[in-house]
Amino acid sequence: QVQLVESGGGLVQPGGSLRLSCAASGRTFSMYDMAWFRQAPGKEREFVAAISKSTTRYIDSVKGRFTISRDNTKNTVYLQMNSLKPEDTAVYYCAADLGSFNSDFGRSWDYWGQGTQVTVSS
Repeated sequence: QVQLVESGGGLVQPGGSLRLSCAASGRTFSMYDMAWFRQAPGKEREFVAAISKSTTRYIDSVKGRFTISRDNTKNTVYLQMNSLKPEDTAVYYCAADLGSFNSDFGRSWDYWGQGTQVTVSS
């Protein structure tokens, strides 16, 4: 069982930056693939980025702006978001699973956090 708690969301102006954190419970954190999804109002949940032990991947709309990373000593995964746009506004969720690194489908990921709101607005 893995419990995930996100933090770091907030209100930011277009062009600004935020860093989201996701703290995980458990002693086997390093074994898990980790991901960030987001859901904007009235839209379906969308894959954003994933990280395995050392490999990362992103959706095209955030490439070059967002960076996913992990610190296994702190059981934490991060999402550094730069050059934020209004269309990045959403609730961001952290997810964990064993072996789902290449899946964009939320149902493939077993464990989820409660989400953190990111609002990009002037």
